[in-house]
Amino acid sequence: MSNFSCNVDVFVEEDQWIKALPLCEDLCSKAVKAVFDFKDLIKESFHVNIILANNDFVQKLNREFRGKNKPTNVLSFPSETDYNDDDENMLGDIFLAFETIQSEAVTDSKSFEDHLQHLVIHGFLHLLSYDHEIDSDAVIMEDLEINILNSMGIKNPYLDLCDKEGLKLND
Repeated sequence: MSNFSCNVDVFVEEDQWIKALPLCEDLCSKAVKAVFDFKDLIKESFHVNIILANNDFVQKLNREFRGKNKPTNVLSFPSETDYNDDDENMLGDIFLAFETIQSEAVTDSKSFEDHLQHLVIHGFLHLLSYDHEIDSDAVIMEDLEINILNSMGIKNPYLDLCDKEGLKLND
């Protein structure tokens, strides 16, 4: 464990999160901490915001910033400023869409809790400049996700996905 600190603020903008997962804020923080603790991926103290929203909210962001007029499960926005708040670097914001994530968990026969944590990890890795647009980068990012999830006792979320083109992460 490093001497660096992680500060995670979780904002619940959609009440369905609390109704379905009363500990959703703790699950999000736990997922970020798992990345933070994993093999020194992070070399400095940081701050990240996680916003638990709904499909409509995420769809508006997806349309405005990615040109895709549909909801998606997770969107990450790296900070565009280099401001320090008590020597913490603001990495950025992660937005999660309740209905999409819940539907994917049901469709893929995954635990809603595990799927949420996977997507927080996925979004957080984007803030750390990992990407999956190129196949070789996708392999690196997915391998990290699998290993981090494994360290949390969560099984490989990609095992049952046969068609790589069918992946739903940030499509």
